[in-house]
Amino acid sequence: MSFEVLTMGRVGVDVYPLQTGVGLAEVTSFGKYLGGSPTNVAVAAARHGRRAAVVTKTGRDPFGDFVRTALTGYGVDTRFVGTSDIAPTPVTFCEIFPPDDFPLYFYRLPKAPDLDIRPDDLDLDAVAAARILWFTGTGLSEDPSRSATLHALAHRAKSGTTVFDLDWRPMFWPDAAQARTHYAEALRHATVAVGNLAECAVATGEHEPYAAAKALLAAGVELAVVKQGPRGVLAMDRDGTATEIPPVPVDVVNGLGAGDAFGGALCHGLLSGWDTRRTVTFANAAGAVVASRLACSDAMPTESEVEAALRGASREA
Repeated sequence: MSFEVLTMGRVGVDVYPLQTGVGLAEVTSFGKYLGGSPTNVAVAAARHGRRAAVVTKTGRDPFGDFVRTALTGYGVDTRFVGTSDIAPTPVTFCEIFPPDDFPLYFYRLPKAPDLDIRPDDLDLDAVAAARILWFTGTGLSEDPSRSATLHALAHRAKSGTTVFDLDWRPMFWPDAAQARTHYAEALRHATVAVGNLAECAVATGEHEPYAAAKALLAAGVELAVVKQGPRGVLAMDRDGTATEIPPVPVDVVNGLGAGDAFGGALCHGLLSGWDTRRTVTFANAAGAVVASRLACSDAMPTESEVEAALRGASREA
């Protein structure tokens, strides 16, 4: 069986407060959700009816069992979810201060199981056959995950669509300069790069959206997507054609899952053969829908929900 979307990297359990506007010290109740950016992208793609799987590892613990059960419930194939004995399945806490402050606290030390993915763990036939391979910057932060990611990319050799989610998390790297070196190597194998302006700056050294997009294209991708939060999204194709998509106005509840919803919807648009404008418009709206909800994985919308959000935004314009 070949997959339409195969993601690779971070997984864990998100523990989100059920009270907003207060710090963790004051929170009294929490919800438990499937987490990890590439894992959520696979969930988001599955919500759009895509055959999705994730390459990752959990600890040998009840939270690892929860991850597999949750993925199955969302329709994501778990055959590539391995087990590592180096550490328990990670948990991540957040604080929720709408509209734009959502601090994250990662419990992934000394090393998360998803960074223990090794080259010989990979099903290279599945990697090559997937219509979209989605990988992240976090997966490049440590070996053996870094070597496994680059091995997968080299084997795939730009067959199909290969999406690099720049996913800059400074707590996982000694410094941005080291990240840029590994990002540059990975960009040579990618066909699409996606990141917010801060992530694009780490990858390219450019802090202005158009300059960052051009630098990503020069690094080897065919489509550069620069997310700008309240300023919308800039997408630039290989020929330099720029597409700017305005934001979809929503009352933000929790912005943390918006990027993953964007990613799953982007995959859906690319697989559907839509043009850049339609694809990025759809992805932008999917992110807005999730930003208006509390959870990440549980909140991923269906195509009809995204289309409804677009119709609502059109009426308000």
